[in-house]
Amino acid sequence: MQLPFVPEVSARDDDRDKETRLAPSTVPRGHYAIDPEPWGAPFAPSADEPRPHHPRQLLMPPELTNWTSAGTKNTVVVHPDDVPALRLLDQSGRHQGCCGPLGTGGRNMACGCGALVATLAADCLGPHELHLDPVRVYAFNAKGSET
Repeated sequence: MQLPFVPEVSARDDDRDKETRLAPSTVPRGHYAIDPEPWGAPFAPSADEPRPHHPRQLLMPPELTNWTSAGTKNTVVVHPDDVPALRLLDQSGRHQGCCGPLGTGGRNMACGCGALVATLAADCLGPHELHLDPVRVYAFNAKGSET
């Protein structure tokens, strides 16, 4: 079910999962939202003053502090558990936080054929969401026709 906008998530520590420390997923299971704003890599120097941190803002590696997304617009945001066939490929390096991927290194989730089709942000200090690349994926209903 499509949501009218990408929900805000709680920044409260009490709302985080006690085991993983992840924030609740931005989008509930079985739903999706279209993010009209640029999201993820690549990044460009911000022309504005640094903005205060908010729950959906990516935690940036030190060399990208105060940079802003110049990434794809209209990504489809889904609950990460709603796409179990995708697998995380990049699990190390500067785009990895202490608890999971930052989402700043570009597409990091691959389908069975190995094509990178989505970006997972799942570190304990940032949002917990999966962005499907609208250039690389499309939706279809259970009967197989495009939607």
